[in-house]
Amino acid sequence: MVRMSILVVNVGSSSLKLDVVADDDTVLESAHLSSWDGDVVSIATIISRCAPAAVGHRVVHGGASFRQAQLLDGAAIESIEALSPLAPLHQPRALAGIHAAMDAAPHLPHVACFDTGFHSTLPDKAVLYAVPRDWIERLGVRRYGFHGLSHAYVAERAAAMLGKDAHELRIISCHLGSGASLCAIDHGESVDTTMGMTPLEGLVMGTRSGSIDPGIISWLHSEQRLPVSSIIEELELRSGLLGLAGSTDLDELLHSAEPHARQATEIYVHRLCAAIAAMAASMAGFDVLVFTGGVGENVPRLRGLVAHRLSFLGVQIDGDVNEGVEGDTDITAEDAVCSTLVVAAREDLRIAAETRAVLAVG
Repeated sequence: MVRMSILVVNVGSSSLKLDVVADDDTVLESAHLSSWDGDVVSIATIISRCAPAAVGHRVVHGGASFRQAQLLDGAAIESIEALSPLAPLHQPRALAGIHAAMDAAPHLPHVACFDTGFHSTLPDKAVLYAVPRDWIERLGVRRYGFHGLSHAYVAERAAAMLGKDAHELRIISCHLGSGASLCAIDHGESVDTTMGMTPLEGLVMGTRSGSIDPGIISWLHSEQRLPVSSIIEELELRSGLLGLAGSTDLDELLHSAEPHARQATEIYVHRLCAAIAAMAASMAGFDVLVFTGGVGENVPRLRGLVAHRLSFLGVQIDGDVNEGVEGDTDITAEDAVCSTLVVAAREDLRIAAETRAVLAVG
């Protein structure tokens, strides 16, 4: 493995996270901007102060072309740009980060690390939709899965916390934030996940609907005369918890007595627990349940509700430990059948590791 410090560029829908990660995974410097308009200054400043050896970029969609991290050149950037329609909230912003960082540091190697990459091990039974074969073979309609950088890190970290190797365990990783997805990780490999061809499928999220009957889109378009683009925008930006209850703050909604808030949280928990059970079925059981992401790490009441609902699968947590979580914590009850952990999302460490691996091969 190449030993070097890596600048990790992680661009959100409006934010920018910059972390310089050293060889030993310590973060030498960070700059997290809640609002970023594409300027080069913040990236150039951290590069001048820390002199990283390379830059690693989080890219949400790699399509079928990118099954692992990729050294960036003109052709790779064009291919990433062509995937923008499949992740319209994320891909253009990632490209803005790539262009800004390349302008700030044209002398450094830049590597794209894909959220879809970890899911390249998904079997056909999890990848393929029951649609016309022509759609699959000619148009590439299939499940890609997302949050792979987070799920991959979670698997390794959870195993380390339990003193085991990820290849010994069946892990269900719950990445719960404004976007949310689950991953069934069977002995180190992704074998099922909730997001699909785009990041819109799956769980109820902050502003995204998650899975709905596709006939709804057809009905809204043909009978209500709504443009498809407008429908998708509503499903992406004004649905989920926001659409149901007017807020994306799950912790606040869980503590609210307002009827719409209660209904929204019941739907959220119902869909989440059903999906966790489905991930368990994909592996014929599980050894570890992990919560990560902003919601997964910081909303103990949600973890308690999920554990209670899934007690029939052997999930039991220590209520006192659950309420006092700070950082990576084992919240498993003493007599539980499976382990339940809270792990801080550290996509930066996974991106740095993948960047080093690409440069070692190159």
